[in-house]
Amino acid sequence: MRIGFVGAGKVGFTFGRYIAQRSTSSAVILPNGERLSVSGYYSAHIESAEEAASFTDTVTYDSLEKLCGYSDVIFLTVPDGSISEVWEKMKDLDLTGRIICHASGAMTSDIFSGITEAGAFGYSIHPMYAISSKYESYKELDRAFFTVEGHDRYADAICDVIKAFGNDCVRISGTDKVKYHSASVFASNLVTGLLAVSQDLLMQCGFEEEQAVRAIRPLFLGNANAAADKGPVESLTGPVERCDTGTVIKHLQVLDGDVRNAYIAVSRCLVSVAEKKHGDRDYGKLREALDGIGEL
Repeated sequence: MRIGFVGAGKVGFTFGRYIAQRSTSSAVILPNGERLSVSGYYSAHIESAEEAASFTDTVTYDSLEKLCGYSDVIFLTVPDGSISEVWEKMKDLDLTGRIICHASGAMTSDIFSGITEAGAFGYSIHPMYAISSKYESYKELDRAFFTVEGHDRYADAICDVIKAFGNDCVRISGTDKVKYHSASVFASNLVTGLLAVSQDLLMQCGFEEEQAVRAIRPLFLGNANAAADKGPVESLTGPVERCDTGTVIKHLQVLDGDVRNAYIAVSRCLVSVAEKKHGDRDYGKLREALDGIGEL
């Protein structure tokens, strides 16, 4: 079974190289006895497709029609805002029996409007991993947890192939896709925002930028590793966990604007975690302080 990529950015590079390597180094054999292979790349910018093809030792196609003709699976690894546009250009081609995929975290397979009439099957396949480098991210993709959403016909089989690569994989419903993606954002992008706030507050205290980064690193990594290893309940520390309402009030007195609002919102979430850890403690006064009821 040949997999072709439309789009030659970071995701296309990463998926193509990862699939090419796993297909040759592991015993991934499909139910019909076929093996997986990467057929090649098509891109609006031919230079990008040539670069990706060179990186994956595959082929460059100069048209969508040619790529679709030589591929059983067509992966649209283009920006989210371009998926629908590319699909509209593809849907009138001969796609009978083809599997059409995209890698958007938030969008579902419903974006492939008219796919049933085209005789094809649509899926969204997303790794819970931040792909940041065209040339390096494939090396760590084996750590990623994948989700698959789409037509019943091949969804379980796609999950099985991903598991054969060594990754975990779960099927999810299209109605849950946006909530799933928001979970990913909480664990990645929003954490980056909180780190930026921490760094800025330290610099307000006289730290040089490099010093602030260096000071935060062991605190952040130690807490992140503990939370990943033991879970949020067991790893939680700090004033909210201790029910130290006085310290939380002092924090609120020196913060303002979006930073203060973020502190309140995240702390409210932490109260629920703390109550699971210490069921015998009364967090009522702390909740009142965060709700603006207690005296500041």
